[in-house]
Amino acid sequence: MKAHTKETQSTMTPNKALEFLKEGNERFQKNLKANRNLLQQVNETQNGQFPFATILSCIDSRVSAELVFDQGLGDIFSIRIAGNFVNEDILGSMEFACKLAGTKLLVVLGHTSCGAIKGACDHARLGNLTTLINKIEPAVDAVSKPEDEALRTSENLDFVDAVAVKNVEMAIKDIRDKSDVLKEMESNGEIAIVGAMYNVSDGTVSFFN
Repeated sequence: MKAHTKETQSTMTPNKALEFLKEGNERFQKNLKANRNLLQQVNETQNGQFPFATILSCIDSRVSAELVFDQGLGDIFSIRIAGNFVNEDILGSMEFACKLAGTKLLVVLGHTSCGAIKGACDHARLGNLTTLINKIEPAVDAVSKPEDEALRTSENLDFVDAVAVKNVEMAIKDIRDKSDVLKEMESNGEIAIVGAMYNVSDGTVSFFN
């Protein structure tokens, strides 16, 4: 499989880009890989890159977007931060990726058993991590159940995963609310903005409707 070119990127649509990722995750789950020569792709991309998707994901070592979607060099822009939340720098990176570099799909990818989400559930405090946790805690507050405070901790993995889903939803809302560039591109059908969850137990990615 060759690296994407300006021509292949120009024929890509948001729906087609989403299907590419879904097909890649299916290959990953079956322990299959597309036939690609990474060193050849190094050569093919030396003078430019034409990715078809931009993916915001967590730094978790189990959730490499390139691996779980079986993509090669030059295929996706990968933005990673603990807790996969949005700030100005990340929004700027997304605007570059979509508006200037031509990606057709923007994915916010959360995952189960997320350590950053667990920290937010427990209101962890540690150096600069405190500031990061503070940015995720609104998602904890936004999940109303269970009401029993004893069950609203990292020990309750169902609660942790519910917060992770809410955190993805809130990140998508932030993208639309805080980036006129991306909101307009989505409204014009130039890009799609979607959420998804990766299951660390079985390797599946579930995209939100």
